[in-house]
Amino acid sequence: MTENARIKALEQIMPATHGADEDIDWPAAEAAWGTRFPADFIAFMGRFGAGSINGEASILLPLPKPGLQWDPAEMAEETDNARQTWEAEGGRSAFDVDPESIIAWGVTGGSDILCWLTSDPDPDRWPVLVCGRHTADSFAVYPYGMAEFLYRLCSDEFDVSPVSITFWDGGHLSFVHWRKAQRRWQEGRNPETGEPDPYAGEFAD
Repeated sequence: MTENARIKALEQIMPATHGADEDIDWPAAEAAWGTRFPADFIAFMGRFGAGSINGEASILLPLPKPGLQWDPAEMAEETDNARQTWEAEGGRSAFDVDPESIIAWGVTGGSDILCWLTSDPDPDRWPVLVCGRHTADSFAVYPYGMAEFLYRLCSDEFDVSPVSITFWDGGHLSFVHWRKAQRRWQEGRNPETGEPDPYAGEFAD
């Protein structure tokens, strides 16, 4: 399955209605990280962008961008968090990898960090590494790319959830781009649902 087919499959269960092309400067991102990125992640950024899934998981920006109300989550901070978790859990004795091969691309509301394990020189072969907060194992590798992992997670295809929370309950799955979420907040609406929220925008400039 091509990366575009994987994104289209994901769109079938999670419409990109509130997504947006992130318009990433990929040469700059590659220079900052010293690597190319997987084709499915590039395709995801072009269709959905960075943002949240059901308000319970966030897809991260590869480079920082200024937010309308707050700066959106980005890879560098969560990658540092994942590597610090690796060290705190015992380093190589807990999970025998080079910490530099851990790069975060997402987080969950349960404080799990969704990463790639970048040991393979081909980014399209990077498996997903979950640094779990309340999972059976602190580190677990899944032999899927980012888009397929999300599809399986959102389709409830894992016998044991790889993350600490259940954000799929058989109901509607929504993705909201970070800029749209922030505009909703400024307008006094819930960032995830768009419904009126008396607390939204309370601290807006």
